[in-house]
Amino acid sequence: MRLQLSTWQEVESYLGRSKGIVIPIGSTEQHGPNGLIGTDAICPETIAFGMAGEIEVLIGPTQAIGMAQHHMAFPGTMTLRPSTLVAVLRDQVMSLARHGFERIYFLNGHGGNVATVMAAFSEIHAETSLEIGPRHGRPVRCKLRNWYDLPGPREISKELFGASEGSHATPSEVSLSYYAYPEFQKQAQMSPKVAPRGGFHDAEDYRRRYPDGRIGSDPSLASVDAGRRLYEAAVKDGIADYQDFLSAA
Repeated sequence: MRLQLSTWQEVESYLGRSKGIVIPIGSTEQHGPNGLIGTDAICPETIAFGMAGEIEVLIGPTQAIGMAQHHMAFPGTMTLRPSTLVAVLRDQVMSLARHGFERIYFLNGHGGNVATVMAAFSEIHAETSLEIGPRHGRPVRCKLRNWYDLPGPREISKELFGASEGSHATPSEVSLSYYAYPEFQKQAQMSPKVAPRGGFHDAEDYRRRYPDGRIGSDPSLASVDAGRRLYEAAVKDGIADYQDFLSAA
């Protein structure tokens, strides 16, 4: 069930059965020579839609622009400042809480979002903690889960790609995006075959160190078949993790 394809009456009825919602969150940023700019949003969105095909769960609109300032030296990247993303997430959660949602599960596809999302959760908890008078009913709870850290996808990535997985423009995420959109597969030469590893500072420093956008990865190994395996494992593990979150105190 997708929020954007539902009526308010359908959402009201859903809230009579469940107080949880899944919000895919990612980024709009370069993903190397053969990776789609929307990869980090496509991956969690695709998994979330798969979860909704297996269990009753409401899927919110994808937060497709995240904290990607370090990729801004590559055309097509879009970013929010950390303070802007905190404000956006806070308003999203409080809007949902106003209607009675109590468990907000963010399924994430971009490691660069993690610190900012956790800061947003702290702002939300501070706001509810500072309310005057006791709170009635269950408090709002938020959770962030990276799809690529779910146990099934991690094992498949290790099996298929090993040390070539890297940390950005990975063959796993590129494979999953190709599974979602097979008509947009890309071919490109990788030089070197496996990209260098290391840290970075701002956007210009990133491009100087990693001129084709990759970090430690060889996304030429990506395939639709690998993406299917990752998708099936992520849907299974995502459902289990979400249901645990719903039932937690």
